[in-house]
Amino acid sequence: MLSFSRKFLLMIPLALAACGFTPVYAPGGTGAQVQNSITIQAPNTRDEFLLTQRLEERLGRASEARYALNYTVRSNRTRLAVDTEGSATRFNILGSARYSLVETSTGRVVASDSVDNFTGYSAAGTTVATLAAERDAQQRLMILLADQIVTRVLTTDLQ
Repeated sequence: MLSFSRKFLLMIPLALAACGFTPVYAPGGTGAQVQNSITIQAPNTRDEFLLTQRLEERLGRASEARYALNYTVRSNRTRLAVDTEGSATRFNILGSARYSLVETSTGRVVASDSVDNFTGYSAAGTTVATLAAERDAQQRLMILLADQIVTRVLTTDLQ
């Protein structure tokens, strides 16, 4: 005889099916609809390049674009920790991206929203180490923002 916990675990898929849950990458799911079908806006800055690179890694490159993804990216650096001499030893980089997903055949905006996140880095080392840490933090931030955009796009009802 099955224990209560095993019965409960076996019933979870039934409950999810009953609520209309559909896996994103299942046939007919949003993931299948948008994979390799979104043209992503061309980048003009390093941040935009990093964001676009990650978006293309996750969504693929469109051969025949059904959708266009447009975005604006902003980031700014703030001092977090200051030593006794007044020098900053730690920084936060705050970033935000506003995006819109447009159906290319009709021009209809299917989804638009904004995402934000932050990363940090230490400035306690040499100048070269600090610059490398800042570039790495900026890259991590753009990856975070791109992943948030992809998650929102994949959970959008495209009908």
